[in-house]
Amino acid sequence: MNPDKLMDDLMKELEVALKAMSKAKTVEEKVLHSQIVKNLCDSLGVFLNLATNMMENGLDDFDEDA
Repeated sequence: MNPDKLMDDLMKELEVALKAMSKAKTVEEKVLHSQIVKNLCDSLGVFLNLATNMMENGLDDFDEDA
């Protein structure tokens, strides 16, 4: 699967979950949506950390070649 598409899809789902959380009326609904938002943020964080690590490794490799 394409990582860019996966990240875009996660961002779209996060936007939907945040809108739903803002419309929640009961505490139970708010807790449910906040758990969904947390899980989506954690998932997105995995990709952002991977991208950061790849960029750091790429820059280190570039400096060694120079």
